[in-house]
Amino acid sequence: STAAETKPETIKVLGTSYGTDEWTNATPAILGKTGRDLLQHRSHPLAILKELIFKQFPTFAHYDSISPVVSTYQNFDSLGFSKDHPGRSVTDTYYVNRDTLLRTHTSAHQLQLLAAGKQKDIGLLELAKNGAAAPMNERFLVAADVYRRDEIDASHYPVFHQMEGVCTFSRAEVHEHLRKRALDNADGESSGTGSSGSQHSSVAQLSDTTEIGKDNPVQPEHTAEEAAFLTEHMKMMMNNMVVQILTKAVAAQKSATDPASKEEAQPEFPVRWIDAFFPFTSPSWEMEVLFQGEWLEICGCGVMKQSIMNDAGMSDRIGWAFGFGLERLAMLLFGIPDIRLFWSTDPRFTDQFAPDRINSFKQFSRHPACTKDVSFWLPNSGVFHENDLMDLVRETAGDLVEGVKLIDSFTHPKTGKSSCCYRINYCSMDRN
Repeated sequence: STAAETKPETIKVLGTSYGTDEWTNATPAILGKTGRDLLQHRSHPLAILKELIFKQFPTFAHYDSISPVVSTYQNFDSLGFSKDHPGRSVTDTYYVNRDTLLRTHTSAHQLQLLAAGKQKDIGLLELAKNGAAAPMNERFLVAADVYRRDEIDASHYPVFHQMEGVCTFSRAEVHEHLRKRALDNADGESSGTGSSGSQHSSVAQLSDTTEIGKDNPVQPEHTAEEAAFLTEHMKMMMNNMVVQILTKAVAAQKSATDPASKEEAQPEFPVRWIDAFFPFTSPSWEMEVLFQGEWLEICGCGVMKQSIMNDAGMSDRIGWAFGFGLERLAMLLFGIPDIRLFWSTDPRFTDQFAPDRINSFKQFSRHPACTKDVSFWLPNSGVFHENDLMDLVRETAGDLVEGVKLIDSFTHPKTGKSSCCYRINYCSMDRN
C-alpha cells in the first residue's frame, strides 16, 4: 500500500511522460539506464562486438537505436505468447503501465520492422545504418538493450543487450532454388547455396542431429522442403558468424598470454543443435558450440511463425530468425569476469578498449568482498517474490552488490509465519 501511495502519476522515459497504474514497477534505477546507450560508444566492448556481428551480415539492414519502450502487443501478443505466459508477470517484466513496458527481448521488433518494410515507413526505415542493403527490411539485424527483472550475480543484470536476426525469402525464390538443386542433384552436382556446409564447415565441425518431427514440427503453412531450405540457410549463416567471433576470442587470449606467439591454423569449434521451443518459431533450436572444453549456448533460432509474416502483409515470404545475448559473448571475447563492469565509467575500464580491436581485460580493482546477512519475516499474505528483493537491493546499493543469495528459511511451528535470510555480497568493481 505504501508503494501505491507514493507512486507518481506519471513517469518519464527518454523524455516522454507516461501515465502510471497498478502495473507500473519500473524503478528509477532501471529508468536511469535507458539513456546510457552503451551500443553507441564505439570503444565499448558491447559496441565492438555489435559491429563485428554487423560485418558478418553485410546484406542485412542494421538497427541499433530503436527505443526500448514498446507495447505489450509488440512484446508478447505479436509473437504468439499465451495470455498466461510467465514472462508477462510483473515479477519478470518492467512495466511502464498496463499497456506499455521496457522490451524484454529484441524480438519485440520483428513484426514492427517487417511491416515497416512492407508499408514503406520512412521514419522507421531511416533508423537503419545501411538500409540500402535491404530496403524492404527483408533481412535485418537489431541490436538493443533489453530489460528483465532478475537475480543478482556476476552473470545476471536487469539490463542487458541482445542481437536479433531476421532473414526472409519470397516463396518464388525458394522454389526456384529447390528446382535448381534438384537439377544439380540429378546431374550429380551440388548447388552449394543454402546447404549446411560453408567456407567454414571444416572448422565449424557440425554435429547435426536435429530432427523435425511432432515435438519440433514444420508449420502447416510450410512444406517440408521449404522448412529444410530455411533451416540449412540459417545454420550456414550462424556457423560463419560463430567461427569468426570465437576465432577472434582465441587469438585475443593467445596474444594476452604470449604476445610473441605465431599465428596457427584456424581452431575448430564443434557445433550442435538442441531442439527447443519458442512461441514465435517452429521448428526451433538452441545452437551450442564447444569452446574451451564446455558447451556454450550461443542463441535460440528457428523458422519464423508464418502468422508474423502474414500480419506484416508479407504472406508471400517465409523466413528464419535468431536471437542471443551480447554480454555472454563479450565476456568471453574480452575476458570480462563480471557483468556489472559493462556499466562502469571508470577510465581504467573504458580506456582498455578501442574500436575494431579485441583484447583481454586487465583487472584493476583489488577491493575485497564484504558480506552482510539480512533476514526478514514474509508478509502475512504470503505474497513475496525474490525479484522484488533484488530490485530493492539494486535501488539501494546499486552496482556495489555483486550477488544476493538465499542461505536459510524458517517457518515458525506455532504461528506458521515464515522468514528468509539472504546473504548480500558487496564487492566494488572500481575501488582499490
